[in-house]
Amino acid sequence: MKFRAEIDIMPLPALLDPQGKAVGNTMPQMGLGEIVGVRIGKHVTMEIEAADMATAEVKVKEACEKLLVKQIMEHLSFRVEVA
Repeated sequence: MKFRAEIDIMPLPALLDPQGKAVGNTMPQMGLGEIVGVRIGKHVTMEIEAADMATAEVKVKEACEKLLVKQIMEHLSFRVEVA
């Protein structure tokens, strides 16, 4: 079966986010002063061939931990669905 994973990777809350800070500081100048606390991360989409949903989820988690996420600096969340 083919599955699709949607992965969000964000900096941990305790860490500085220079990109988010720069965007957040620009919001008032753009007339968007109500927007505060901007954090910028990554969004990754991938397709997985697997026998079932559980196997697909294991493969996505393994790919994230081995390649995509710096675990001491970033938080990971993902969802897998049938493609």
